[in-house]
Amino acid sequence: MSEHTIADASTLSGWRKSSHSGNESGSCVEVLDGYLSGVPVRDSKNPHGPAIVFTATSWSSFVSTFKTGR
Repeated sequence: MSEHTIADASTLSGWRKSSHSGNESGSCVEVLDGYLSGVPVRDSKNPHGPAIVFTATSWSSFVSTFKTGR
């Protein structure tokens, strides 16, 4: 899987909470749509922390696997 990181994810705007993140445990993943280099993903509890940027292919594969419950 090819990815890179963004040291301070707060430098980007437009984050949205993943529809699969739960409210009860505080485990929230945020994603950023429309980023040209791929799909940035960050921990919502640490907005100034790093984000991992997945390639579009890797992100699609991850989401498909997650949806099928594997």
